[in-house]
Amino acid sequence: MIALIRYTLATVLHTQRYLAPLLLFTGLLGVLTVNGSGPLPPAYASSAGALFVCSTWLTVTLMSLDDPPQRAILVVTAGGRSLTVLLAAIGTALLSCLALMVFGLFFPLWMGDYAVTTADLLLGLEAQLTCALVGIAIGVLCSRPVFKRQGYALVAALALVTGTLFAKDMPPVNRLFTLMTTTPDAAELLAPAGVMLAISAVILAVCTAVAQFVTGRRE
Repeated sequence: MIALIRYTLATVLHTQRYLAPLLLFTGLLGVLTVNGSGPLPPAYASSAGALFVCSTWLTVTLMSLDDPPQRAILVVTAGGRSLTVLLAAIGTALLSCLALMVFGLFFPLWMGDYAVTTADLLLGLEAQLTCALVGIAIGVLCSRPVFKRQGYALVAALALVTGTLFAKDMPPVNRLFTLMTTTPDAAELLAPAGVMLAISAVILAVCTAVAQFVTGRRE
């Protein structure tokens, strides 16, 4: 697993396919949080939303690095376990998102004027991790191993991202954003945000199982 993660990281760094989602993340974060003030939960909702979009794009990129013949060779190298290859790609996406989460957690504090509490930081961490997990789940479901035609994958990803962001009170993302933009006290939001985080973990597990089922049938 570690070797596969190292291979995936090396490949995406060499091809520089990470640049587009990274630039999108930093651009959204700058536009949405620069010169902010007041309660921190709305600012962290913005940074979590930026990470949500970025994690989806980044996961699709990671899952689509290898064309079908190269992926077949990679699966054989992994002992014929396609699930291991899939989990390595998810692990790479999660590690990348963890690095971005640190930036998303402290950038609003650097560029804005906020009174920071421990509860604020914990809420920001929960919100970003929730959005990262859901974004990775959508990216896994809309990747090349699942969709043979990239146009269909793009349409599906846009539809899922849009629906997840804007479907009113739909957990976990829209519901979490609604709570964070209407409740200024971060301490009150820690428990509901924890529930949304648990839901996002379940969503990722389900999408991983679906992707593995589809790719397993094709292989």
